[in-house]
Amino acid sequence: MGESWVEVGGGVTLFVRELGQRSHRPSVVVMHGGPDVGHGYLVPGFEPLALDHHVVLFDFRGCGRSSRGLPDDLLQPEYVVADTSRLIDRLGLGVVDLVGFSTGGRAAMGFVDKHPDQVRQLVLASTSAYPVSDGAPYLVDWDEYQRRQRAEDAANGALRNSTIFVWDLARAPEYLQLLESLGSDLGDWSEERAAAGLMHPWCPRDPEEVLSGFGKPILILHGEKDMGFPVQLAHRLHAAVPSDLVVIPDTGHMCHFEQPETWSHHIRTFLD
Repeated sequence: MGESWVEVGGGVTLFVRELGQRSHRPSVVVMHGGPDVGHGYLVPGFEPLALDHHVVLFDFRGCGRSSRGLPDDLLQPEYVVADTSRLIDRLGLGVVDLVGFSTGGRAAMGFVDKHPDQVRQLVLASTSAYPVSDGAPYLVDWDEYQRRQRAEDAANGALRNSTIFVWDLARAPEYLQLLESLGSDLGDWSEERAAAGLMHPWCPRDPEEVLSGFGKPILILHGEKDMGFPVQLAHRLHAAVPSDLVVIPDTGHMCHFEQPETWSHHIRTFLD
């Protein structure tokens, strides 16, 4: 495992973690979710894949250990897309396999729209091509979601959505501990700016159109009990776009954490 800081232009430096060894296979580049604590929470899911693949994870600008304190107008999705493209070039990775997780999946859609020639295959994990509001109807009548959401609200943020994003409640304290090990700093990206409409969309064009035009293999990988982006949205995207769909039973939004071996197996099978 190697850690480094890579300058990608404009005075922005990205914190990068590389797992596994480079080989004849394309490197796997990962775009994390949030954006908040950076990529650290994703490491458990990629360690099994790194046994035979080179995996590159990095913190977005304004997140984790990458450049912080940037002006608000430089904290926009299009800069994350540009940073990712430059990072691939700086590391000399050539054509890569791209994994986008949660919000990073939306960023990955924007990436293949702008830089399709840099990507061989695309994995969209625990994400959605549709507005958050499209998932709301599936949560309103879901009693277990409502029960867990009440518990989260009563904890005043102390649970950090651990019981929402992890289906197996016995694993939720372990996931919370992982988050706390990454620190309490949630990064420079402001939810208030997003709520006020000051954030640009992660994928400016119609995602279905972008993905259909991408014309290369796409895997949609989702937890059956995802309470962040309900699984119905994954089925909807699969029906609209040429793709493979794998739903992992009895896992939530953080299915990579709950079942890392199974999760990485499905990515490995798709990539290979």
